[in-house]
Amino acid sequence: MQEHRVLHVDNLTFGYKNSPILYKDLSLHVNIGEVVSVLGASGSGKSTLFELITNNLVPLKGTITCKEITQVFQDPYTSFHPTYTIKNQIGDVASLEGYEDICNSLELDISLLEQKPHKLSGGQLQRCSILRALLMKPKIILADEPTSALDNITQLEVMKLLVKFLNRVGILLITHDENLASWCSDRIIKL
Repeated sequence: MQEHRVLHVDNLTFGYKNSPILYKDLSLHVNIGEVVSVLGASGSGKSTLFELITNNLVPLKGTITCKEITQVFQDPYTSFHPTYTIKNQIGDVASLEGYEDICNSLELDISLLEQKPHKLSGGQLQRCSILRALLMKPKIILADEPTSALDNITQLEVMKLLVKFLNRVGILLITHDENLASWCSDRIIKL
């Protein structure tokens, strides 16, 4: 399984200056085809872990090895610029090659990509976020509460669509929703 490993965190220790240590000797890994969920209360360090993985923060100790990575954020409305079409914004960061097939898999009407973000529902816009992430050809997707801004039915639909792509990626999911984590995860890490 080592050849399919897309994220390896080994003996990670981190704490903010003048604050208690958030984690000491935390280790985890994600392989292609897996969903690993990180559960914890607010302030437990879930989002900080993503900041460490993306090199926005430096650990006090430990190593992080990661293959090509992209993120799907909690609020799809703040992850797109309001004055440009979805297609233009995706094209700025990724090749659009094959986007029609991914749109079909995501049950996303291709014509919506010609719209500006405010014209789409939260569920449609989160599908666009997943489309953008997949077109960036990652090996791992960091999904930071990707369904929490959506209603319950749309949450489940979006997660079902995201896990369709496990043949090409691994997913590290931050969530506070234990039911969601239990439903989709190969492993759950509690902070």
